[in-house]
Amino acid sequence: MCRHLGYVGPPVGVGELVMRGPHSLFAQSWAPADMRAGGTINADGFGVAWWRRADIGVEAARDAVARYRNQAPIWTDPAVAEVLGQLESRSVIAAVRSATVGMPVERSACAPFTDEHWAFSHNGVIPDWRTTLVAVLADIDEVFATATPAVVARPASPATSFGSPAVLLHAEAFTDSAALWVLLRGLLRAITPEGPITSPAEAVQLLVALILRHQPTARLNLLLGNGAALWATTCWHSLSVLVADDHTVLSSEPYDADPRWQSVTDRQLVVATPGHCTITALELPATERVRS
Repeated sequence: MCRHLGYVGPPVGVGELVMRGPHSLFAQSWAPADMRAGGTINADGFGVAWWRRADIGVEAARDAVARYRNQAPIWTDPAVAEVLGQLESRSVIAAVRSATVGMPVERSACAPFTDEHWAFSHNGVIPDWRTTLVAVLADIDEVFATATPAVVARPASPATSFGSPAVLLHAEAFTDSAALWVLLRGLLRAITPEGPITSPAEAVQLLVALILRHQPTARLNLLLGNGAALWATTCWHSLSVLVADDHTVLSSEPYDADPRWQSVTDRQLVVATPGHCTITALELPATERVRS
């Protein structure tokens, strides 16, 4: 499986964050300590996303995200130190990849996946992902179909409309993570104050619950950011949180021995802003509540 890292707070060196600590994300690419249910290293590519504007605040949600990805192992790419080391941002999402057997090793399959001001990483796997996500797509369509028509407008563009499996063809790569991002991206674009989805947290929560309804063995550690906040889930894999006075870090594994690191238990939803973090239980299907 993969390892990912999210930061939100005062400006930080993008490359420095990736290489921070004796057990940095960089080091976790070849020496992870808590890989669960498969995988020993994360050598199938990597990616880093950051938000270009330095004064991230109220306007951050409308700023575009920048990204660098490579299908090669992170330790082979000098750009991590030479280029990313020259950049600063108030929010960063980075990931190193361990590809599921049978899925392509290519740049387009590497997280973070991005859209406008959003960046997304998935640590995990969805068994039989094509069948599962087609079923989830039908469930999402039902959620919007049962919403009050006068209040909720159905998304119209191909990248956000639900109901046809063809929407999954908009995935960057032929992988579960890329297809998952198509569905989450559509939910994020459909957020309205009066609609069935009113916040990023609700979008993440709904998607995880629907996938687990159809595929209880799915592993769904998600990490989403918009430059001002981070949203994450724990579903099978490890995640730790460090909350400081002015920043918050989410990481698959702690990168150092700072006593402020807190391990997040399984089946949780995490919402992080600078210096603050809330952790609540995911709302799961009845079968999942019994099993977990």
